[in-house]
Amino acid sequence: MTDHGLASLGDTYINFIYSLAMSERSGKPLGAKVRGSILAEALKRAGLREHMPSRVSKHAIADAAEALAVYAWLKKHVTLEECVSILCSNEEPVDGLTKLFLLIRDRVKF
Repeated sequence: MTDHGLASLGDTYINFIYSLAMSERSGKPLGAKVRGSILAEALKRAGLREHMPSRVSKHAIADAAEALAVYAWLKKHVTLEECVSILCSNEEPVDGLTKLFLLIRDRVKF
């Protein structure tokens, strides 16, 4: 979860799936960005914060969330469609991302 290359790709991936979900919900194309604080909170709520060092910034936690999301997709633990569906079915971004990270937690071996 601390791989900077994965975090960079993960940033793009998270924003892409979130944009797809928001586009589907609104019925028109939208581009959106997910704030790091939302990612950090979702990772904490999913119980994954414990897999990181004790003293890290919210930015580092958000990077870890991005890395984890794209890792799970690259390794085929989750599909793009599943990710978009989960995000689409929750009005609050933190709730949708928490559910996504819970699914990833259940499918990826730590």
